[in-house]
Amino acid sequence: MTSFLIALQFLTRIQLARHLTWTNEAFGASLRCFPLVGGCIGLFLCLCWFAAGLALTGFYRAVCVIIAWFLITGGLHADGFMDTADGLFSGRSRERMLEILKDSRVGSNGVMAFFFLALLKICFLANIEGPAVYAALLGIPVAARYGTLVSVLEFPYARPEGLGKAFAAYAPPRTLALGFLAALPPVLMGGFLYLTLLGTAIAASLILNTYIVKHLGGVTGDTYGAVTESSELLLLGLCAAIY
Repeated sequence: MTSFLIALQFLTRIQLARHLTWTNEAFGASLRCFPLVGGCIGLFLCLCWFAAGLALTGFYRAVCVIIAWFLITGGLHADGFMDTADGLFSGRSRERMLEILKDSRVGSNGVMAFFFLALLKICFLANIEGPAVYAALLGIPVAARYGTLVSVLEFPYARPEGLGKAFAAYAPPRTLALGFLAALPPVLMGGFLYLTLLGTAIAASLILNTYIVKHLGGVTGDTYGAVTESSELLLLGLCAAIY
């Protein structure tokens, strides 16, 4: 239970318990609960979609839900997405890119990247029709956060130390397998669509992280967020294309 609460508090604005002891071991163990937290986010988004539908339709309904999506995560992944865009597209050396990623300031590349991220998320969500939107809103956060497990456990960390490195260093055995089991419940609602989303999220994580490692020499906490946001965008686009 502690692992889930740590993951929930780390990945969202939801705090069900205070004064949690974030030991390295507990921090690593929380990794397997990331898909479960994705499920909590998905349920929240489904509720937001239903509530917004009482007064709004189409594009405006999608705007409200995407805003709620960013708010429930506290902008954690979006911040990493912007920092990664600033670093990777700076045209600088690998060392300078890593310095840019650590800089708390956001540059022009990050601003433009976030603008198009939010815009495309809204457009894709607005174009998903029928009951499938609930399966998408529930399944996408889960699948994307299983992709985060792939980012953490299957790719080297770019720096000697860091918050993200603690996840991989202290993750217990079979974390990837246990996380996969935790990522399966949405299949009850989404069926084959959700399995397609989960497989796409895994493939996206492998491809994006390979690109990142090629340019940075490894992954960082910021790139974890960037891959999560990119995966969610891709999965929304896939759902919009299917439905």
